[in-house]
Amino acid sequence: MSDVKDLTVAQVMSRTLVAVPPDESPLLAWEIMRRADVHHLPVVDTTGRLYGVLTREDLACHWSGGPVEQSHVHVHTLVAGRRCPRTTLGASLADAAAAMVGAGVSAIPVLNDAARLAGMVTVTDVLRAVAGLVPERQELPELMTGMFRLVPVIPTVSTR
Repeated sequence: MSDVKDLTVAQVMSRTLVAVPPDESPLLAWEIMRRADVHHLPVVDTTGRLYGVLTREDLACHWSGGPVEQSHVHVHTLVAGRRCPRTTLGASLADAAAAMVGAGVSAIPVLNDAARLAGMVTVTDVLRAVAGLVPERQELPELMTGMFRLVPVIPTVSTR
């Protein structure tokens, strides 16, 4: 096991992410976060371009109106214009943690050489690294990002 000071972002980042497209509604983003039990939701388009990272706090702070009003808002408007620190695969874990502390965030997206989302480093990832719980990896597995869209189902009424 490497010393925590020698770890890179690629060694500790979360690679299995749940993400939403920029045109998703806050209502469905909230439900996706709840069902997936995640606190950070990257907003990415189909090419992997990152718009920002949505948190439960973001959704709660921007909630206004009821479900109908929320279904007409897009999540990209909640992250637009907001500073979103990012890091790269080769960056040190210490630099990523410093960026998180400096920005007051608990997760930071990791971009690959093509500036596309490659993973996320969360506070939990940093704590695992400090505790020495970083698995040895021979190679970088492919990022598994789930782009979900929940579709409301209206029950049919039987006329019998």
